[in-house]
Amino acid sequence: MNLSYSSNNAGRLRRVATRFGLLALLVAIAAAVWYATRPKPVMVVVAEADVGRVENTVANTRAGSVAACRRAKLAPPAGGRIEKLNVREGDRVRAGQVLLTLWNDDLTARERIAREQLQTARARVREVCELAKAAARDAARARELHARNFISQEAVERSNADAAARQASCDSAGTQVAEAEARIRASRADTDRTVLRAPFAGIVAEVNGEVGEFLTPSPPGIPTLPAVDLIDDSCLYVSAPIDEVDAAQIKVGMTGRITLDAYRGKHFGGRLRRIAPYVLAVEKQARTVEVEVEFDDPGEARHLLVGYSADIEVVVAAREGVVRIPTTALMPGNRVLVLGAAGTLEERRIETGLSNWEFTEAKAGLARGDRVVTSLEREGVKAGARAVVEHAAKPRP
Repeated sequence: MNLSYSSNNAGRLRRVATRFGLLALLVAIAAAVWYATRPKPVMVVVAEADVGRVENTVANTRAGSVAACRRAKLAPPAGGRIEKLNVREGDRVRAGQVLLTLWNDDLTARERIAREQLQTARARVREVCELAKAAARDAARARELHARNFISQEAVERSNADAAARQASCDSAGTQVAEAEARIRASRADTDRTVLRAPFAGIVAEVNGEVGEFLTPSPPGIPTLPAVDLIDDSCLYVSAPIDEVDAAQIKVGMTGRITLDAYRGKHFGGRLRRIAPYVLAVEKQARTVEVEVEFDDPGEARHLLVGYSADIEVVVAAREGVVRIPTTALMPGNRVLVLGAAGTLEERRIETGLSNWEFTEAKAGLARGDRVVTSLEREGVKAGARAVVEHAAKPRP
């Protein structure tokens, strides 16, 4: 009896153990299937929310360009054959330096004639005025003799009339001197029309013409190539268009930054110096306002070339020491994806403040050190997904 009971009990234990073994095997198989078929974690790029400066900026809508504060496309006011060409492209010139001279031998000859006429007129003045002085002295003596009854009144009147006539001749000769001086100035003006001088110091950007070629001034309303293109590169600025909706936010004197395609990764400090008083409406383009930003350090910009393409950012407002994230991490509706400690992406809605193309201020919803996803365009990047950090973007200053 006892032997039969023990045998039955052992059988039940074996059956229970077999069932548990099968159950464990099924659980293991199910776990293996789930592990093998579960979604793979997505690779993401993250950036930590840090503390720093955030700015609200206005940027240009199309590329601007570096321009000179003074640039003159020069040509003599008169036409003629180029006699002397004193500069070449790239030469530095001083203010007043002669750049080129047209053939003007006829004009200089006229000026020499006018100078000789001036000398003749001055000699004539000396002659007639000395005679006038002598006549005046004779008239004075005649009046004294008449007072002593030595000569008649008629002789005194003739002497006075001769003195007056001589003085009139002196005055007339003086006007001839002034006329000769005026002819010299007119001749010199005609000669100067054939001489091209630099109105300011600068660098010669372009020369159109060679010695012996004929230079023709531009007819009214028909632009022609300048004889000399002169640039004052001691003062440079950037001219760029901004959208008309941003024009109301900016004021002259605001600080800004200038970036050049030729110097990638480098920023030049600047200041807004001019806002165009009108909106430029060009067909098939957005309405824009032209603004000018000057360089803070003219010496730093001296090596730049006029015509470089450039972009500007005008700082409208700025805050220091705020929590910020890369703007690329922000989704519509002020939402971000945060990578939690368990490796799962979590969606959060944050309160934003100042923002630009680089950083956005997180006023609430994030803390310093939270990792936000910046690779939002990748497939599978969404809330609830498992993620693995491909690399972490380093916060910029």
